[in-house]
Amino acid sequence: MRKSIIFLVFYFLIFPCSAQEIALLKYKGGGDWYANPTSLSNLISFCNQNLNTKINPKPQTVDVGSPDIFQFPLLHMTGHGNVFFTDDEAENLRNYLLSGGFLHIDDNYGMEPYLKKELKKVFPNKELVKLPANHAIFNIAYKFPNGLPKIHEHDGKQPQAYGIFNDDRLLLLFTFESDLGDGWEDETVHNDPIEVREKALKMGANIVTYVFEN
Repeated sequence: MRKSIIFLVFYFLIFPCSAQEIALLKYKGGGDWYANPTSLSNLISFCNQNLNTKINPKPQTVDVGSPDIFQFPLLHMTGHGNVFFTDDEAENLRNYLLSGGFLHIDDNYGMEPYLKKELKKVFPNKELVKLPANHAIFNIAYKFPNGLPKIHEHDGKQPQAYGIFNDDRLLLLFTFESDLGDGWEDETVHNDPIEVREKALKMGANIVTYVFEN
């Protein structure tokens, strides 16, 4: 553990975390971590145009076990199926989150049971906590008085947002039964009406704003 802390201090001195960067998280297990290929670039474009952010318009992909994750204040993870973290990957992700990083996981339908099992490797003693509609992440840039918006229907269930906290800091957001990433995709992918895509992009912009301002 002491060696890991020394490495992290050294790494941050040599490779300081970029101020405004988002990366897609690649993971093992067979799940399609690469789903929604146009979503992040569209979200970034929306934020740069509407929130005056200066995020790199071409998001990078980083492996969950790579030290490169420490270069990014915000990681995005998605997919439909299986997720698997090795012990080393879980430790790397835990160190990243406890060091100030943030992970947004958007279930693209089907990932939830696998994800919850793997998050126990990352934080054995922490639980996913349901976020109330008055949490700052739903109100920081755009107002969502009812909390997480519904973008795509699957099982007719209500959209749910869960978080993992360290003390009072939200360090992981899990969005479930919403499919925000589908709403960020190019319009021709799902043929969603403009108001649905705009709702998804505004919620994504709230996540970005929350991470960059906290």
